Amino acid sequence: MFKFLQKISRTYQLSSKGHYEWFTKLFILQLLAEDPALKWFKSHKKSVWRLKRAGDVLTLVVVAGCCYEIYVKAVMREEARKEAKKSA
Repeated sequence: MFKFLQKISRTYQLSSKGHYEWFTKLFILQLLAEDPALKWFKSHKKSVWRLKRAGDVLTLVVVAGCCYEIYVKAVMREEARKEAKKSA
């Protein structure tokens, strides 16, 4: 891992003006490098995809339920208005 970063760092030319830019790029490359200690925490793509799909389905079900409730309340209110007109 570190040898890889050393090879990449050689490609950047050191100059008095670009020294900080080179250091920043090297630091970012070190942050993006794969860490073997964190490999155990990586998610499996298939299970993440399934979980995301289930979340999308649940979101659609909740939105549909809310729309249905709004529709039912509107219909009930309209029926109540009609009843009020008939009795008045």
